[in-house]
Amino acid sequence: MDTKSKLLSSYQLGNITLKNRIVISPMCQYSAVDGFANNWHLVHLGARAVGGAGLIIQEATAVSPEGRITHADLGLWKDDHIPPLKNIVDFVHQHGSKIGIQLAHAGRKASKERPWEGGKNINKDQTNGWQPIAPSPIPFSENEPLPHEMSLSEIQQVINDFKAATHRAIAANYDVIELHAGHGYLLHQFYSPLSNSRTDNYGGSFENRIRLIVEIVNAIKEIWGKEKPLMVRISATDWVDDGWQISDSVKFSEILKQLGVHLIDVSTAGNTLANIPVEPGYQVPFSSSIRSQANVPTGTVGLITTPEQAEKILQEEHADLIFIGRESLRNPNFPLYAAHILDDEHETTWPKQYERAYPNHGEWK
Repeated sequence: MDTKSKLLSSYQLGNITLKNRIVISPMCQYSAVDGFANNWHLVHLGARAVGGAGLIIQEATAVSPEGRITHADLGLWKDDHIPPLKNIVDFVHQHGSKIGIQLAHAGRKASKERPWEGGKNINKDQTNGWQPIAPSPIPFSENEPLPHEMSLSEIQQVINDFKAATHRAIAANYDVIELHAGHGYLLHQFYSPLSNSRTDNYGGSFENRIRLIVEIVNAIKEIWGKEKPLMVRISATDWVDDGWQISDSVKFSEILKQLGVHLIDVSTAGNTLANIPVEPGYQVPFSSSIRSQANVPTGTVGLITTPEQAEKILQEEHADLIFIGRESLRNPNFPLYAAHILDDEHETTWPKQYERAYPNHGEWK
């Protein structure tokens, strides 16, 4: 085996250099109060920096209170949120990793219980509940209440909320912004025909359904700048015949590239109940199609659990970055483990406090 792995090689993303191509995927922790980060978030994200990740993406962070999935989501809708987040950013930087923030709005999938409490809708009149909003009054499933159909002024307010959150992300010194436009949340709800039945400029045609995302990307870029990395997470398919398709995603990705988006984070599904053929690497083909047909850098995610699997994906040019989620929860030191497994010659530095666990590049035990 070539001992110079692609997985552990550096990658230029906008105006920053990642020390390797391993990205910690944003994973909600449902552990905040009023949107504020706390020691759980510091330890969770900090551990992945200590573990050697090139880039860590903070969980979906709501741009408004009603944009949260649950009452325990992180937020960036007020300046008071900045100091504890900056503390996390500073710690991650001290340990050699870059960090991004995923700006998000849950739309109709908001006002939920935390997953370990059942994940059900909380009525707007109950404690920790509020009125979900959406492009159209179409519920996610038949057992959920109708969301409120957004007016044009409410759409503009969402754009303003993303702009304000971008200013705060700069103040907290994040390296990357990822716009969450997948998994059935608000921006996905706009571009998917399954959840958007509007007849104005934000519904109907493909161009109208992607309009809100285009306007938000332009608004973010105006503040964030052209060189600082901006990524967009999309769901490449709804996995249903009359929903959003991979051909739509290729076309969409071409437009996002023209707008100055640096990388498409390719996931799938989340906007409806669907039959998904889940297996290791099941989303990789979508990343590959977008990368080759739209000629845009991509990241891939979904049941990628071994260094060998991640390396093969990169060597076969299906993606430029590997996003690790659940496997990172199981092994926060996955990048260091990958260097051992791949016998990599790239410089890989264990924290001094942990070196005794890995003397002289011996056996991983």
